Amino acid sequence: MRLLQTTSIIRNRGQLTIPESIRKAVSWANPLSAVSISTVHPDEIVIRPKKEVDWDKLWKQIRRVRAFKGKGRGNLSAFIAKDRESRR
Repeated sequence: MRLLQTTSIIRNRGQLTIPESIRKAVSWANPLSAVSISTVHPDEIVIRPKKEVDWDKLWKQIRRVRAFKGKGRGNLSAFIAKDRESRR
């Protein structure tokens, strides 16, 4: 595989779009793909496919967190959305 390099902008809330040329060059960079993100050096971020994902367990945890309601504290999902909006 030849080296591909391109430029992207990190948006609000740390969102980064992987350019289409990079996504096309690797078979695993698809929507909803689980990835591992790590730092090797202070000036480097490495993204790798997460090979072994227990999807049933992951989605069960996501549903559980989304449905969480504290006593008199409201909905956790609504809190997270409000918190993200306040960080813009």
